Amino acid sequence: MVSVSSSRVRSGLHPGIAAIVDLVAVVAFVSLGRRNHAESVDASGVVGTAAPYLIALGLGWIALRLWRRPTDAQIAVALWAITLTMGMVLRRFVFDDGTATAFVIVAAVALATLLIGWRAAWTGWSARRASITPGS
Repeated sequence: MVSVSSSRVRSGLHPGIAAIVDLVAVVAFVSLGRRNHAESVDASGVVGTAAPYLIALGLGWIALRLWRRPTDAQIAVALWAITLTMGMVLRRFVFDDGTATAFVIVAAVALATLLIGWRAAWTGWSARRASITPGS
């Protein structure tokens, strides 16, 4: 098993922080969607809507062992695919909510932007910081 400290050395970001950023990304996606559809953004409404995606996100983290390389962009693409696909399946068959084609497309774009985007920004920022740090 890879220790947390060696994961942090490779990525420059503690896996726990990466997991929190992913959780915030999913909650932001849901909150914005609820707000755009004039639905309440209270905690119970957001958690209820976010639940299938949060479950899928957690399963994706476990399946991909994301704590080993939490900022890896290629792994993030797989995490996005798992979160989107499993989230939609759970939403439809377990939570009995809709999965209209337009919603799936919007969710795909939003989740890709959020889950992959923050990692791309982190990687770019880390590379830039490393290139201007004296002695590197």
